[in-house]
Amino acid sequence: MATTYGVYIHIPFCKSKCDYCDFYSLAGREEEMDHYQKALIAQLRSFAPRLKGRVADTIYFGGGTPSYYGEKRLRELLVLIQRVFTVSRQAEITVECNPDSVDWRSIARLRRAGVNRISLGAQTADPQQLRCLHRIHSTRQVVQAVADIRRAKITNLSLDLIYGLPDQDMASWLDTLNKAIALAPEHLSCYGLKVEEGTPLARQAELGLELPDGDDQADFYLAAVDRLRQAGYHQYEISNFSKPGKESRHNLKYWMGREYVGFGPGAHSYFDGQRYAYPRDLAGYLAAGGLVAPVDVQPIPPTERAREYLLLRMRTRWGIEEWEYRRNFGLNFEPIARKLEFFERHQWIVQTDHRWHFTPQGYLLSNTLILDLLDAQSDTFQEQKYWKTLLGKPDDPKKS
Repeated sequence: MATTYGVYIHIPFCKSKCDYCDFYSLAGREEEMDHYQKALIAQLRSFAPRLKGRVADTIYFGGGTPSYYGEKRLRELLVLIQRVFTVSRQAEITVECNPDSVDWRSIARLRRAGVNRISLGAQTADPQQLRCLHRIHSTRQVVQAVADIRRAKITNLSLDLIYGLPDQDMASWLDTLNKAIALAPEHLSCYGLKVEEGTPLARQAELGLELPDGDDQADFYLAAVDRLRQAGYHQYEISNFSKPGKESRHNLKYWMGREYVGFGPGAHSYFDGQRYAYPRDLAGYLAAGGLVAPVDVQPIPPTERAREYLLLRMRTRWGIEEWEYRRNFGLNFEPIARKLEFFERHQWIVQTDHRWHFTPQGYLLSNTLILDLLDAQSDTFQEQKYWKTLLGKPDDPKKS
């Protein structure tokens, strides 16, 4: 059976840069789109020989704003990928869109080219909050975009929402959730607002912009879990909810430690036992014709894979399982089990079908709790190192 992997294509162009955004994206650079297309095509072609014998079963166009890049360019890229890579007929193919750059004819052309999933950045149903974030779409455009996506016969739609926004209270957040549910998406991503260093939002916060505190964000999060559960969405990752069978297959590759290859400046990859990224430098990428060297190349030895198993799997509803851990890494699970049992007594974690996973309350503390698990794991690394050292010593000839 062929090894599967995911493909991520980074589109770094936006019509306008949102105040909270820390992703590598640029506004006002439309004149470079054609040059970027040529560079991206060159990079895809050059990498294709390394993927022989493997099958791409997810393709994700992210950004930036891929829908602003234009459906003709996206279709050209998708046709190329399908020609020079081996792509599964059942591949999940996602395009990120903003409501102001969606029309049904363009989406229909993308669907005919193979796109079968749209991720739409709605963020909030409050017009004032949209303006505060420097989002250039309206709430009316969200509704129209969803109608256009459905008219184009896309049957797998995800909406992105943000909580913890300036002037947001519980009533406002529940109103956003209810309006999102009314649009009947198959998937919802709900992210707590983070003030990233160097963004306009960070500067506004330094000047006194008031944001909901940590307790408020926790309340918003738990309200989302409860309301979406009532509406038939199951939580399968800290920030992600879906109807049964509509989980993001591409994003699951990140959380389940599976391979993916990224293309474009700022794109990340996990491939052939290494993690790496391409520089966040559009000018350098264009000057090199897309043939840039990766940076931050990190080999992933077995101990690091064991750490990532805890770090990433505990983000999901599948969590971790003792014998899976022992089988994959050959490590003692007991120190981790003791931590898990302690978490269970505090109702931060539960065990279902022999798999340990967080409760909603546990997800709120997940950063701290996962660090505790990693500390427990490090004890097993030291134990393993001790026994390998001891067993690896030559026999003492004096005892022969």
